[in-house]
Amino acid sequence: MNIAIIEDTPVNLVVMQSLIKRLGDHDCLVFSDPELGLAWCLDNAPDLIIVDYMMPRLDGLEFVRRCRATPDLRDRPILMVTAAAEKEVRYAALEAGATDFLTKPIDRNEFNPRVRNMLQLRASMAATSLRADELSIAVRRATEEIHLRERETVMRLARAAEFRDPETGSHILRMAHYSAIIGYQLGMPEEFVDQLLSAAPMHDVGKLGTPDHILLKPGKLSPEEMEIMRQHALIGYEILKNSSSPVLQMAAEIALNHHEKYDGSGYPQGKAREEIPIVGRIVAVADVFDALTSERPYKPAWDLERARAHLEAGRGNHFDPRCVDLFLASWNEIIEIHNIYQD
Repeated sequence: MNIAIIEDTPVNLVVMQSLIKRLGDHDCLVFSDPELGLAWCLDNAPDLIIVDYMMPRLDGLEFVRRCRATPDLRDRPILMVTAAAEKEVRYAALEAGATDFLTKPIDRNEFNPRVRNMLQLRASMAATSLRADELSIAVRRATEEIHLRERETVMRLARAAEFRDPETGSHILRMAHYSAIIGYQLGMPEEFVDQLLSAAPMHDVGKLGTPDHILLKPGKLSPEEMEIMRQHALIGYEILKNSSSPVLQMAAEIALNHHEKYDGSGYPQGKAREEIPIVGRIVAVADVFDALTSERPYKPAWDLERARAHLEAGRGNHFDPRCVDLFLASWNEIIEIHNIYQD
């Protein structure tokens, strides 16, 4: 282990260094200048610090305080060297964070067991810290595996809806990536954008409850049929709500809100502006753009510029203006996603 001794009396330095050599194969560095010793300790975080109380320019109490103010030294054992009668100093040293004391003059019978105990304490703390790190890594890996299985389940459920819908699997990939771009441009945290990428494909899962004669109808829907079709937003919310999964919680919000319009004319609840959760406003832009640029049984695909013009025209009424602006500001990335995930 690394041991630092800070002591301005040369004879005491020699005595302590000699005694430590007898305790085992430890690296021992000695400093007669407390400021140099403190600088080295702050940079190297030794396993044990032995520091004298009475030193010029920087006494032992201030030395201990500065060590304890450094994260790497908050838990390292520190032995304070004091005179036997300096009880008030010892009390102050305990308050400052000293671990134990050595009494002058240095006595081998006191020095050896105290140093040995401090080194054993440090070894135990290091082993505990290592075990905690190993457990943290194991928990993180297990959590990642759970998230991967969860997202696989989410994607399979989205594909189940897709099998009943004339939309394609590429549609859910494109609109999910479009959504992630908008979320990123909004300055959302990485975790939010990552969840959005996984949750957005669930936007139309409620179509599992839409009758085939309506869902697959090649022509225009009647007002009655349109009312039934619109129920898929509520059905999707009912399927996904009350989950303990953050991804499914976000997916439920998306399913319920992605057909709401910024001016309040959307469905199913007629929400407007900030009443619509941000995920609903994001996905509304991504979903409509991709639906317009995709071929359907009831319409040909629009070209990208025509769809872009539609978003611009809907800015502030159908769509959140910020979401439209950030989507269009990332136009090169949008085109790249459109070309990569072909039907």
